[in-house]
Amino acid sequence: MNHSTTGASHGPTQPEGAGEGTRAVRAGLPEPVKHEPTLPGPVFAAHFHLPGDPTGPYTYGRDENPTWTLLERAIGELEAPGQDGVETLVFASGMAAISSVLFSQLRTGDAVVLPNDGYQALPLVRTQLEAYGIEVRTAPTGGDAQLEVLDGAKLLWIETPSNPGLDVCDVRRLAEAAHARGALVAVDNTLATPLGQRPLELGADFAVASGTKQLTGHGDVLLGYVSGRDAEAMAAVRRWRKIVGAIPGPMEAWLAHRSIATLQLRVDRQSATALALAQALRERPEVTGLRYPGLPDDPSHKVASQQMRRYGCVVSFTLPTRARADRFLDALRLVDDATSFGGVRSTAERRGRWGGDAVPEGFIRFSVGAEDPEDLVADVLRALAESAV
Repeated sequence: MNHSTTGASHGPTQPEGAGEGTRAVRAGLPEPVKHEPTLPGPVFAAHFHLPGDPTGPYTYGRDENPTWTLLERAIGELEAPGQDGVETLVFASGMAAISSVLFSQLRTGDAVVLPNDGYQALPLVRTQLEAYGIEVRTAPTGGDAQLEVLDGAKLLWIETPSNPGLDVCDVRRLAEAAHARGALVAVDNTLATPLGQRPLELGADFAVASGTKQLTGHGDVLLGYVSGRDAEAMAAVRRWRKIVGAIPGPMEAWLAHRSIATLQLRVDRQSATALALAQALRERPEVTGLRYPGLPDDPSHKVASQQMRRYGCVVSFTLPTRARADRFLDALRLVDDATSFGGVRSTAERRGRWGGDAVPEGFIRFSVGAEDPEDLVADVLRALAESAV
């Protein structure tokens, strides 16, 4: 099969002003070639024919792969549609992508600002950064609190909405303040997806995400990515990927690209159902601490509405006790008791079971899937009723 077009910097031209659904189903496709598939199959290769000098896009499988090229192009078209000079690199997991930015941009003596309410692996990252002589400062996501600890920092790491608390910060405001102080800005865009918000358009230097979650949406692929427009900074990220070898397999990359075609369909359905679920939960007396940025009375709604086009598929809330939360999860019929989020099948978990999040024992992180909204809401309400006794 001829993959000669996959190394090019452009694919088929999408209609100017194309909608997000059109963009998603056509993202990253190569120029059409007669008798070849519209999306070429995965390229399994550790090495490539390379006579003479080592020039050209594909030399060794740890450095580049035609299947990655198409996926990276697709993600870039979603994160920064119509923008030139944006590079995207894919990784074996979201944590590989996160680590690539942090450890490629920071040196001994630098300071970094992290959220203290973000993904539970960040404390592990903090320990490693500090072991390398990097100062780590933390502040909550809500209220743009990271502004207070920015002075002198080399990098600001933003996670909005935060996982699992669903707080939101003003990316534009934080990015402007960080740049004024000479700091780079990275935004973890996992929960929002590029169809929820575009960090690069909001002023960030890096958009980083775990493609394991809603981007691929089927709970069967581990993947991460970094998008950025600064060539020097992205060259350092690429070099880190080469050194560490945290690369996705070609099959995973191909599955991810295939799955992106349905992203808009999934995100629209899941966001609408998440809002319906949040509205139903608001009426339940046993539910406290309900958070969903799409609710008009949510503390984050105003800021979220200024920078997000969709509010995501995750709803969080707290039940009175650990035992009540466990009974609720056990009573659900349409929801899997599992970690992660963003899949077409709804999942939920008592987040405190991992021990890494500062949440109450009865705290539930609920990831809304693609089930019929009426069925899912009915299942949740029934499980709440049954778990009361």
